[in-house]
Amino acid sequence: MNEPLHRSLGLTDEEAEAIEKILNRLPNHLELAMYAVMWSEHCSYKSSRLHLRRLPTEAPWVLVGPGENAGVVDVGDGIAAAIRIESHNHPSAIEPYQGAATGVGGILRDIFTMGARPIAVMDSLRFGRPDDPRSRWIAEGVVSGISGYGNAVGVPTVGGETVFDETYSGNPLVNVLCLGLMPADRLVLGQASGEGNLAVLLGASTGRDGIGGVSVLASASFGDEEEEAEKRPSVQVGDPFEEKRLIEACLALLDAGLVVGIQDLGGAGLTCATSETASRGGVGMDVDVASVPRREPGMEPFEVLTSESQERMLAIVSPDGLDDVLAICDRWDVQASVVGRVTEGGLLRVRDGVGGEVLAELPAASLHEDAPLYDRPRRPPPDWEDLKADTAEQLPPPENVGADLLAMLTDPSWVYHQYDHMLFCNTVVGPGGDATVLRLKHPATGADTGRGLALTADGNHRWCAVDPRAGTAMTVAEAVLNLACVGARPLALVNCLNFGNPEHPEVMWQFSEAVDGMAEACDAFGIPVVGGNVSLYNESNGHNIDPTPVIGLLGVIDSLTHIPPGLAWCEGDRVIVLGEGSAELSGSLWAASTAGHKRGRLPGLDYEQHRRVAGLVAGLVADDRLSAVHDVSSGGLGVALAEMAAVSGVGFRGARIHNHGELFGEAPSRAVAAVDPELLPEVEAAAAATGVSVARIGLAAGDRFSIKGLLDLDMSAITDRWRSAMSDSNGQAH
Repeated sequence: MNEPLHRSLGLTDEEAEAIEKILNRLPNHLELAMYAVMWSEHCSYKSSRLHLRRLPTEAPWVLVGPGENAGVVDVGDGIAAAIRIESHNHPSAIEPYQGAATGVGGILRDIFTMGARPIAVMDSLRFGRPDDPRSRWIAEGVVSGISGYGNAVGVPTVGGETVFDETYSGNPLVNVLCLGLMPADRLVLGQASGEGNLAVLLGASTGRDGIGGVSVLASASFGDEEEEAEKRPSVQVGDPFEEKRLIEACLALLDAGLVVGIQDLGGAGLTCATSETASRGGVGMDVDVASVPRREPGMEPFEVLTSESQERMLAIVSPDGLDDVLAICDRWDVQASVVGRVTEGGLLRVRDGVGGEVLAELPAASLHEDAPLYDRPRRPPPDWEDLKADTAEQLPPPENVGADLLAMLTDPSWVYHQYDHMLFCNTVVGPGGDATVLRLKHPATGADTGRGLALTADGNHRWCAVDPRAGTAMTVAEAVLNLACVGARPLALVNCLNFGNPEHPEVMWQFSEAVDGMAEACDAFGIPVVGGNVSLYNESNGHNIDPTPVIGLLGVIDSLTHIPPGLAWCEGDRVIVLGEGSAELSGSLWAASTAGHKRGRLPGLDYEQHRRVAGLVAGLVADDRLSAVHDVSSGGLGVALAEMAAVSGVGFRGARIHNHGELFGEAPSRAVAAVDPELLPEVEAAAAATGVSVARIGLAAGDRFSIKGLLDLDMSAITDRWRSAMSDSNGQAH
């Protein structure tokens, strides 16, 4: 017996019944296809919207919050910043190069759709074990895709993170963040208005690539290679040179005031762009499917309406301005075609030719605003209390502390050396530090404001596997301290929430707990959440990934008078720890890497103490009182110290670190600082004035890395391991 059409399109029986009630009739094939893509997890957030409402989203400086293509905040001097983060996990698992490349292309369009010029990209990447050939193939393809697209389109990739762990075998995470700037008065929203205004399709022709991508890929798990081969046609193909022309043409249209509303064609293609712009504007739209330029013969209307071909935008323009729009597009060699007209009444009609047969007729809002909303069952693991009691402190101590430290070192430079991070010459601090720093220049005049913007992208699946609520809060706190290490205060947060199958109650419990942890931390730090992305069904062969919320945080440096110190200390510097630690090891990299331990209780997070530490660190950086500074996070104090030694090439002689728990524990609210001896009393006085503890732990000097009673390594062992952990003799990731 053949499967019903709605099920083959990914719709449930209940959803099919809801569609019949909306239309008061049976839908046809085209209408079902349109609902299927718009009611997918990717477009509708039907399993997550209920929980996302608990996040704080408002602040006086927020101009646009969640729900639009990107969040927008006022950064002063008449400048607005647009920021967005998206996932392209499933496409990258199938076709790593194109999956990652089109992820970059899509996030760029989200930014210039708002009227902002993209100025920076960051990536947060996670793959399976580096010794697994398939994971290595995926990693190399993803990095090549990001560099190939970003470098060619001319937007710098300025930072991010790369993680290898067994939990991502078969299901990598490719999260991409983009930041853009615009004059605050150029903000444009993705909505249609004005009866009789025209819908103009800009950019590339429409093909069959990406058809059904959001429903086939974003709501599916992965199994064997034959299944993945069948899904490969659902991955889009990108053209960065077309994207570059499209960016310039769209910004020129916005500068000329010719655009009423604009929307990119990403997930669900033309169906999404037409229905969302009409729905947001409270209007309807007639769409002529025959007017859509195609690059493949014989395409059916449902293929045209659901294709996710890249490098396309939908602009709403007045008839009087059409000639000027076409002239600007012609100047930039960008194809432009009128494909629709704004109407009254709220109906989205698809016609075959202007005034031709109506192929589909449905309320635009029913695709966008009336999508299903599920409160899926949630349940903690049945042995949750036992898991919390199984702490890492019960693990046997390491036989060789130095060997365990070396095993945890990785240098991510193989990845970011593939990227051009100096485009626009705005980058003050590039990849490899705690956060990226960009000069804040006025987007209209290019004038330097004397201030800076800081960006970081952070995630920690080990913390969240132990406790998704506390782990997510600690991830937000880490991002705050990363910004403090470059002298910035946090302004706005975006998130990429990567979780397993939402039909599993334990996964939905993880998701709900993570949202609450994020909400709690953002409230405590006064940070609004201005946008984000949810990626569910991250599983392969029945294995759900560890919960992995990724935090993108934007900050402001009020006076950028000098380059922040970075990680490199100087010979003779005194090394101190700002903030109070503990010897708790649950959730740590040491516990997970040496014993596979992801249980227990995470170290406590005191929000008031964390604010004090972050404020102190940011102030010391702003006053140029530190030679080097680095937050303590993954790998604990040991990895932080070793990274600083490796970056600077100067050794470390340490004391007052008594055991492996103090060395490898990942308690929050701590930073390692290197200080000129003459400035040390001043730094300690500033710490005392803010109620932050200071511990003198050693001296930056010599060619050995030693901690009294724990380890003694030649610096060559540190630098060799750090530089070789992610590359072989051919310079390839492994």
